[in-house]
Amino acid sequence: MAAAAENEVRTHGAGGTAAARFARSAWNHGRMAGSALSPERAARVYDRIGKFQDWQGFYEGPAIRDLMAHAEFASAHRVVELGCGTGAMAAELLSRRLPRDATYLGLDVSSRMVGIASSRVSAFGERASVRRISGRPPLPVGDTTADRFVAVYVFDLLSHELAAAMIEEARRVLTPEGRLCLVSLAPGATAASRMLCAAWNGVWRRAPSLVGGCRPVDLRPRLGPRWRVDHGRTITAWGVTSQVIVAARAGV
Repeated sequence: MAAAAENEVRTHGAGGTAAARFARSAWNHGRMAGSALSPERAARVYDRIGKFQDWQGFYEGPAIRDLMAHAEFASAHRVVELGCGTGAMAAELLSRRLPRDATYLGLDVSSRMVGIASSRVSAFGERASVRRISGRPPLPVGDTTADRFVAVYVFDLLSHELAAAMIEEARRVLTPEGRLCLVSLAPGATAASRMLCAAWNGVWRRAPSLVGGCRPVDLRPRLGPRWRVDHGRTITAWGVTSQVIVAARAGV
């Protein structure tokens, strides 16, 4: 609670002017309202957001901790993260969750995020690398070479078509025993969160850049019958509902 309150104070305090500038810029760049941002537009938005992204931890934290508790990272040896952002997830995995011989590859469309994440994981040497990508398949990862494919608050940004393509990419790069590890904004699970969800969707329809291009989505229908969900949970924190999924490949 105290940490979350501190996050709120910081958001409205010293960074308030910069945050307000970003909000005005995002609103002015809200063309193509009501549609998912293209990877190119998403890159421009997140180049502007930069380290402000970490301020979302007050509502993202509980869902991310739930993912950490159920994704069995202690037995993982190669992790690929789509949309690595500032590298916060990478630092947590490399310092506390993964075996000492495990490697990490972070992918992001934003050159600024790639720079921030690269600095954050530099202490881990050759175990960690970060690459800028186009945001469209194919990803620069070999077939069946990763045992964890992670995407935290990424699929709520993608169009339906691109999300489907990235799910297929995850299936391609994962080993047969690998796990797909997802966290996303989700439709409200309580009366208060449903009200916030409706307001969020209203802003997204008007100017998607203002909410980072993200909107609540249900991940399960996007997986289809070729995935087996081993862990699925919906968590609401500070009125924002998130969905956590850990899934394995099913069938051929």
